[in-house]
Amino acid sequence: MSDPYVKQHLDAGIATIEFFHPAHNSLPGNLLAQLADAITKAGENEAVKVIVLKSGGARTFCAGASFKELISIEDAETGRVFFSGFANVINAMRKCPKFVIGRVQGKTVGGGVGLASATDYCMATQFASIKLSELNVGIGPFVVGPAVERKLGLSGMSQIAIDANTFYDAEWARQKGLYAQVFEDTEALDAAVTAFAKNLCDYNPEAMKEMKKIMWAGTEHWDELLAERAVISGRLVLSDFTKETLKRFK
Repeated sequence: MSDPYVKQHLDAGIATIEFFHPAHNSLPGNLLAQLADAITKAGENEAVKVIVLKSGGARTFCAGASFKELISIEDAETGRVFFSGFANVINAMRKCPKFVIGRVQGKTVGGGVGLASATDYCMATQFASIKLSELNVGIGPFVVGPAVERKLGLSGMSQIAIDANTFYDAEWARQKGLYAQVFEDTEALDAAVTAFAKNLCDYNPEAMKEMKKIMWAGTEHWDELLAERAVISGRLVLSDFTKETLKRFK
């Protein structure tokens, strides 16, 4: 398993959307676009009752933005378009009329924390520590910030955004509200995700759709907000500080 992909599997009303990249499940622009499209289409598919979002591999859930692609950005418009990729995935989950269950098997960084935060119900293993590393490379979690703040609160989001070098463990994330449940290992996580998704399939789809509207109330402006945040990140990625820092990852 070495080629990047986004794939979907539908079984008995459960649409499992899985993404993978050999660089610790980091996300370049093309995978972000495929991921947003897959979530949107699953939401429109009447055969889908619930969506499970997961990543491939046994370790990292998502390492965030592709450093290879970040390094290659040479102008503000290219930067805006790249960071809009994360905005589009978050907004796709926000607008999706189906519940999105997050399955986080391991560490998640930066944009990956944003993806986990944008799910409606997130389950993880004890190894699923989180870090917002953006400030460490001279940017900042501008695009994912609203989603992270919605789950962790302003205090929790500020704490991990400022302390950009530290991984916060899964139990901290559970106490703050990002994870609903934390399991000992991937096997226990998968069993719980499957059972939970099957249970949701027995619920009234219209009731779940209305519940989702209520839970995401107050975020209707996120199309514009996240687009504005993408502009900020696209500008900052061109700064001398960020360019010099990213060189270390070549």
